[in-house]
Amino acid sequence: MHKILIVDDHPLVRRGLCQILQESISLSRLDELSNGVDVLSRLSRQLYDVIILDISLPGKDGLEVLKDLHIQYPEIPVLILSIQSESQYALRALKLGASGCLNKASAPEELVKAVKEVNKGGRYISPKVSHLLLEDYQGDHSQMPHKQLSEREYQVMIMLVEGLTSGEISTKLNLSIKTVSTYRARLLQKMNLKNNSQLIYYAVKHNLISQN
Repeated sequence: MHKILIVDDHPLVRRGLCQILQESISLSRLDELSNGVDVLSRLSRQLYDVIILDISLPGKDGLEVLKDLHIQYPEIPVLILSIQSESQYALRALKLGASGCLNKASAPEELVKAVKEVNKGGRYISPKVSHLLLEDYQGDHSQMPHKQLSEREYQVMIMLVEGLTSGEISTKLNLSIKTVSTYRARLLQKMNLKNNSQLIYYAVKHNLISQN
């Protein structure tokens, strides 16, 4: 019997995930949270076999939560779920301690397979993520500018290159517009870039965003 925690801010997504898991896995407990801020406080009262964690969460994004989980609860496998292309987040998530990464567009059977695999102590890595890992291993990217960004700066960068305004990013991340502007200025400085156009060019050149 499995105890699983789903962390996603979209009720319909949580409902769909719950239905898939209830139909395919023996569960003793299935809980939900709508934000990343409450995850650690929940774990202080109840532990789980697997945590399914979305990246884009209000207040505290999934990668920040993942970092905290890896420090405080390294024994709990975390399966990262996102609507973003794996190229945008998979390597960072795995290096922060994720046991697997899965795109929300994946088939239900793949979700079940991933949950079962990480619950056994293994890792779930799709063919696309395996290719990204191989490229990362073969190349020396340690000095690439975007590697110097914090998780929040990286998230703001991705949203900027996807065309979101500061106001839209502010709403999605539950931050003030002033704070978003500060992150933008800081990441541009770290990457030695001057504007969003240069940022978009950099992201496309290094395959940080989907070009579909």
